[in-house]
Amino acid sequence: MLDHGRCGLVRGVLAMRGGLEADSVIDDRYQVIAHLGSGGMAEVYCATDLQLGRKVALKVLHERFAADEEFVERFKREASSAAGLQHQHLVAVYDRGEWDGTSYIAMEYVEGRTLKQIVTETDPPTPLPPARAVDLTVQILRAARFAHRRGVIHRDFKPQNVIVDDEGRAKVTDFGIARAGASDMTQTGSIMGTAQYLSPEQAQGHAVNARSDLYSIGIILYELLTGRVPFEADSAVTIALKQVSEAPIAPSELNPAVTPELESVVLRALMKDPRERFADADEFIAALEAAASRIPTARAIAAAEAAAAALPAAAMMGAGVVAPPPVDPPPPLTGVDPSQAPVPERAVVAPPPRPALPRPPRKRWPWLLLGALALIGLILLLVSVLTPPRVQVPNVVGSSISVATQRLQNDGFEVVPVRDNSDKPRNTVIGQDPPGGTTADDGARVTITVSDGPSITDVPDVVGDGRNAARQKLVAGGFTVEEKLVASGSVKVDHVVAQSPDGGALYERGKVVTIEVSSGPERLAVPDVTGKSEDEARAALGAFRVVVQEKEDDEAEPGTVLAQKPAKGNLPRGATVTLSVAIEPKLVAIPNVVGRSQNLATQLLSRRGFEVAVEEVAVDSPDEDGLVQKQSPGPGGDDVERGSSVTITVGRFDPALDPEPGPGTPTTPGTTPTPAP
Repeated sequence: MLDHGRCGLVRGVLAMRGGLEADSVIDDRYQVIAHLGSGGMAEVYCATDLQLGRKVALKVLHERFAADEEFVERFKREASSAAGLQHQHLVAVYDRGEWDGTSYIAMEYVEGRTLKQIVTETDPPTPLPPARAVDLTVQILRAARFAHRRGVIHRDFKPQNVIVDDEGRAKVTDFGIARAGASDMTQTGSIMGTAQYLSPEQAQGHAVNARSDLYSIGIILYELLTGRVPFEADSAVTIALKQVSEAPIAPSELNPAVTPELESVVLRALMKDPRERFADADEFIAALEAAASRIPTARAIAAAEAAAAALPAAAMMGAGVVAPPPVDPPPPLTGVDPSQAPVPERAVVAPPPRPALPRPPRKRWPWLLLGALALIGLILLLVSVLTPPRVQVPNVVGSSISVATQRLQNDGFEVVPVRDNSDKPRNTVIGQDPPGGTTADDGARVTITVSDGPSITDVPDVVGDGRNAARQKLVAGGFTVEEKLVASGSVKVDHVVAQSPDGGALYERGKVVTIEVSSGPERLAVPDVTGKSEDEARAALGAFRVVVQEKEDDEAEPGTVLAQKPAKGNLPRGATVTLSVAIEPKLVAIPNVVGRSQNLATQLLSRRGFEVAVEEVAVDSPDEDGLVQKQSPGPGGDDVERGSSVTITVGRFDPALDPEPGPGTPTTPGTTPTPAP
């Protein structure tokens, strides 16, 4: 049996209303527990990851969008982008996939309430204490800062997308996915909230950037401080028009607890022109923390109220003021019935009273002294109440943020973390104010500067720049430069061919940027291709430009490389190598084949391109059998066209015409046979 936890309390009803039955299993992994809510593009369920045994928030794309390939692709792309954002104030994205013809995203399940629920839990909505509103907004800004440094813009910040857990930690959800959901309204036509938090540039359809997100966060802060959004109307279009053209009511008019410094921060965040807003989340955070330092604490307010109540009584005591004696009413008229007494036309003046007996003068100085002492005592009391005891501040530089916070809170201090870029490991305390070892009031604020890791900024584009100019740009941007020499036929020597990372990419300051600097065209060894066919030579010379010059040659096979220029050495890639390639000559000299065998003579003549005709002639010696006796035309004459006919006369010996000599026959030519005895 699965432990459904808190979200299981509503599973029986909500899972049905969302369209998926309770205990439905998505993609053989996620078992639905309860329906959590609906959005413009998806239904969200609480589910159990059956593989890892943890609860997740499962966002399932509406069926009406599932057939839109462009929408689904954007949903997947934005989900992948959000999955790369891991931060303590961002809801993590664990997984995405497809199931039953639609897409889903599995995200971190956070138990808590949305900011919208916190603000609207009373009717009418009650503003949050300014210090609490600032704290929550700073947490949201830290999430925005993390994403902005990685090139991701939320585009849909609103209280509904911020979940606050039971420990007061805020987490932003739908990061990077909001652009895929275009709906502003519910099915009943009431405003959901997106239009109420749009920046003016979004309302006009212009491009958005990080300052657009800061505007939306400014509206969230306005709502936390006042209990309402600055612009409301019956339609999204009307709200958008107000975002563009109307100024918001000053927050202090709706909540007197908003200090002038805090109000100034809110109104700057809501400037219509993005250039007049905070430059980035860091500047917004710094302004809020400065304003928060001027917000009076509850302890100071209570002490001031007590002092204000006590001062009038002390002042009266010190001045010796004595309550006047009671005035007796005038005596009634005697001898006349009051009901019958005539009404006088003028007031009757009573006779002057009898002079009082002289009284000794009253001594007032004891009362004055007593009042002064009481006033001094009250002042001393207020000073003792309002002035906390001094406590030594521990040194937390070098500690992790969690350890530093715990130590300072254990000693009674309020911790204000401020993040800054540093080469120290992320979440390491790199500074504190007041410094460690000094003393401060009990309960005072200690600001700790926490490393956010190296700063991330745009890498300058230096491709095509000279080596020295490129190095200067990158060093000025805070990067370390590493050079590599590469051959290039298209980029001048000592100029940048390529860089890694590319120009415009977001990269940590202090990291190495590698630039490839041109050393000129690449030089390669020229291979020897003489004696090879033209095709073989071209393949071997693939890095060079090959130029072929044909040359008639009656000895070499046509297409054979006779010579090359240059014959050897190193040349730049793409340089020209000239080849001399043999072709058949048009006029060919007739070779002398007399005395050669018939086969050899035929080969020699055929190789030169001649047609060979054979004639035979009888010879007297077997040694001349098969040898060419003569040829026509013969050698030594003018060259003739290839394909001409050459007749060769081949000797043939016939033994029948020249029998073997008998006994006593002389074997030596020219001798006379000797007769037998």
